[in-house]
Amino acid sequence: MSLKELSMGLDSLWVMVATILVIGMQAGFALLETGSTRMKNSGHVAGKQILSFAVASIAFWAVGFAVTFGQGNRFIGTEGWFLKEGKDTFASLDWANVPLSLKFLFQLAFVGVSLAIAWGGFAERAKLSVYVIFGTIFTMVIYPVIGHWVWGGGWLGSMGMQDFAGSTVVHLQGAIAALVATILLGPRIGKFNKDKTPNIIPGHNQVYTVIGGLILWVGWFGFNAGSTMGTTDGFFGYVALTTNLAAAAGAVSAILTAKILTGKADIPAMVNGVLAALVAITAACAFIEPWAAVVIGAVAGSFTFWTSVYFEGKGIDDPVCAFSVHGIAGVIGTISTGFFASPRLVEITGIGKAGLFYGGGFDQLIVQTVGVLGAAVYVAVVSFVVLFILKKTIGLRVTAEQEISGLDISEHGSYGYPEQLDPAYMNAANLKVTKASSH
Repeated sequence: MSLKELSMGLDSLWVMVATILVIGMQAGFALLETGSTRMKNSGHVAGKQILSFAVASIAFWAVGFAVTFGQGNRFIGTEGWFLKEGKDTFASLDWANVPLSLKFLFQLAFVGVSLAIAWGGFAERAKLSVYVIFGTIFTMVIYPVIGHWVWGGGWLGSMGMQDFAGSTVVHLQGAIAALVATILLGPRIGKFNKDKTPNIIPGHNQVYTVIGGLILWVGWFGFNAGSTMGTTDGFFGYVALTTNLAAAAGAVSAILTAKILTGKADIPAMVNGVLAALVAITAACAFIEPWAAVVIGAVAGSFTFWTSVYFEGKGIDDPVCAFSVHGIAGVIGTISTGFFASPRLVEITGIGKAGLFYGGGFDQLIVQTVGVLGAAVYVAVVSFVVLFILKKTIGLRVTAEQEISGLDISEHGSYGYPEQLDPAYMNAANLKVTKASSH
């Protein structure tokens, strides 16, 4: 076996492992979102993760991957439909020393994460059909366009935008779509009083929330370190280091912020702090020094709690804080390299310029800001148009009666916890217990 063949084998194995880790994040989202919402919607919230990833798999294979990475112009890819490979069709990915099939699977895992983020804004009141329709459109014409701009040879990539693993491409996109959906759907029944003050609607299982957060933390090593798509220089280990430091700082800063602002060491706030820090470090992980990773993670974790309280006070019902965790933190992370990008790491990656704090001036900061604004505007406009059309045609939201009874029973015909919510099941179970005790 030649050295080249050995290198390709090791790189391919690493990318396959990273792909499994990122796809495994769907389990993390399922537990996190299920635990953060009410028991009557638990089966629906968890089950839609499988449905949406299945929809994304087919749509990305048919259209999305070509739009993202296919040869085209500065705005969209126009070649490579149904993963058909030709000469230089996917030249934007030639730097990765792995087969096309693995490049596709790894990038598909990212789309699945972005779509999972978007669903946070739909939670507990959207129709199941909307998930299928919007998920297909998101995977074909929303996510891939920004992906092409940054990673597929588009105009932001040519400017030197630094978004190593997708604070903007993956997380901000999903968060913007979630925010648009949240606004168009309106708040859940009972969330706000007549005077517009919010009521707390607690999730039904904090243990699920914590386990989901831990699964996502582990999966992020595939997300960020896997984006090196190689093993030979060991750089993936450095990316994993900055990723972990940021997450740790986010956990501590978030729970401290919650304690200061509310007097309580809020567990869900701590989990969201971890996720916000991971979102923020996703863009910066390959460009910044370890000390900067701690700073970025701490800022993102703290801001996430504060902004979640702020948006709730403004009448926005975001059940899992998707916009604060993935949107605000995505902006923080993307902008951060304009300040913290280290010259030695910029040289290693070959992307962009050093940040302001290293004497690089405002050049990289301007590029990062333009990238955030450009992506946010495109995703917001297209998401609004698509969801507004759906609202005026098939409708976005279930009926009030269906929402009150729960999406498990109204959309799927059975509860995720039938022994606790289904009267027929509960009565039968109680009767058996009564008979058994009488004997």
